[in-house]
Order: sequence, then C-alpha cells, then structure tokens
Amino acid sequence: MNFLLETLQVIIMSIYYNMEAFVRLFIPPKNKNVTGEIVLITGAGSGIGRLMAEKFAPLGVSLVLWDINQEGMKETSRLVKEKGATKVHYYLCDCSDKAEVYRVADKVKREVGDVSILINNAGIVTGRKFMDAPDSLIEKTIEVNTMAHFWTYKAFLPAMTANNHGHLVSIASSAGLIGVNGLADYCASKFAAVGFAESVALELLATGKDGVKTTIVCPYFINTGMFDGCNTKWPLLLPILDPDYVANKIIEAILTDQVYLLLPKTMYLIMGLKNSLRWKQAALLGKYLGAFENPEHCETTSLKLH
Repeated sequence: MNFLLETLQVIIMSIYYNMEAFVRLFIPPKNKNVTGEIVLITGAGSGIGRLMAEKFAPLGVSLVLWDINQEGMKETSRLVKEKGATKVHYYLCDCSDKAEVYRVADKVKREVGDVSILINNAGIVTGRKFMDAPDSLIEKTIEVNTMAHFWTYKAFLPAMTANNHGHLVSIASSAGLIGVNGLADYCASKFAAVGFAESVALELLATGKDGVKTTIVCPYFINTGMFDGCNTKWPLLLPILDPDYVANKIIEAILTDQVYLLLPKTMYLIMGLKNSLRWKQAALLGKYLGAFENPEHCETTSLKLH
C-alpha cells in the first residue's frame, strides 16, 4: 500500500474505533467465559493478589497461587474454597529468583497444566529516596517488580502462543506512568513493567497471536498496607483506593479484554495532560497534585509487599 492509502486507512479505522468506544459507554462488552482456565496469581498470599483470587473463585477456574508467604497462601486457599473454588494449588516461589521461577513453573505444568491467565501481581517498595536506598534493595525492587515478569512470561507464554489463547496481566502502578518524588527505584521498576507488557503485546499482534490478550493495570496508591501512612493532597481527585474496588475493576478488565486500566479515572486525564504539557507546566501540575510532598510520611522504610 502506498502512503496515501495507508494514511486513509488509519484515519478511517481511528474513526471506527472512536465510535466503538462511544457505543461501549452505553452498551458494555460482554464478559468472556473463563470456566476451565488455569489462572496463576503471583503475590497471592495477601492484599490485591488474595482479593483477585477470591473474585475468580466462583468463576470455574483452576487457581494457582504463588507467594513467598506459606501461611498467607494457606489462608488465601481457605478463603477461595469458601467462595466456591474447587481446584486450588499453591506453591512457594520467590519471583525474584529466575531459577526458582522456572523450577516452580515446570512443577505447575506437570501437576496442573498450562497456565492460560497469568497475573503478575507480586511487588515490593522500599520507600527510600534514591541516594538513601541501599544497592541491594534497589536490585531487589527491580528483580521483583520487573524481571520476574520476564521469567514468568518466558515460562508460560509459549503454551499460550502455541494455542493462540491466553491472557497476560501486569499489575503495575500509576508510578509506572508518572515519576514520584522519593520512589525512584519503584517508579523505574514499574515504568519498565509497563513498557515490557506493551512491547510483548505488540509482538503478539505482529505475529498474528491476537488470541493472547494483555491487560496493564496502573492504579494510584491502594490501601493494602504497602503505602501505610500515605496521604493524598486532593482525596476527591486522587483518592487512596479501596482494595476490594481495585480487585473488582481488575477482574472486570480481564473479563472484557481491556488493555489499559488506570485507577482512579482521573488518571486518564492526568496522563493526557502530562503528555501534552511542557516540562515546567508538568512539574507545576505535579506539585499541585502533591508529587513533591515528603514521601517519608509514608511508612515504607522497609520492604513492603502488594
């Protein structure tokens, strides 16, 4: 195709997709049926990971729970069985350890089967300013929040692409879209997670594997204990998010094949402004939204999990 034809095609399809999005404001897409799917959730021993497992419990899936907290996983297993799950498996796994991820992944394939919905949820935060953060904690943050996604994709994506069926879910953060004062290592790890998920999604489309879906989740601070003590300057604009609400929205996004989920909805506006403003204007907006507030008010002086 020549330049004019391809340009015309882009314009026409863009108009179509905009119309489609407008219609979906009034007629939401139907939820897909996930009965029989094998759902693996990392960081499932507490917080959002546990809540997502509970939401999946009555949907007829096989649940595979990963965490470094054995007791936490046992409790999650008990809770999801109470909610209707009949097939629940849990495994101790340190997602920052590539060899352990591959070892446990092989065990899952043998004992449960090929994972068809992979939710990379495990995450940590140090909560220290860049120059105050020990190298070891910076490395650990990158290993858990970013590199673990590489290893889990390597382990489970081949079966998805072979079947042209599956779903990759990245629980990132709004800090993976906008820098935050005092969270340099955390922001870097989440920016990388978002970029990685987007790039793999494009690779799948380019190779015709459109049956493998991607969902990238970027929430503001969630009240799970990870950011204990953190306040928001404008609660009506950027509220500290309720964990149950976030888990519900994530499950809804997965069931409707939503690619991006930003929470709260004001994040879509903030991202649009960030990408269209000059640096000084963006910095002014950041100051207005509280990005320059002292992060030490948050109780994140040691490693905290999602």
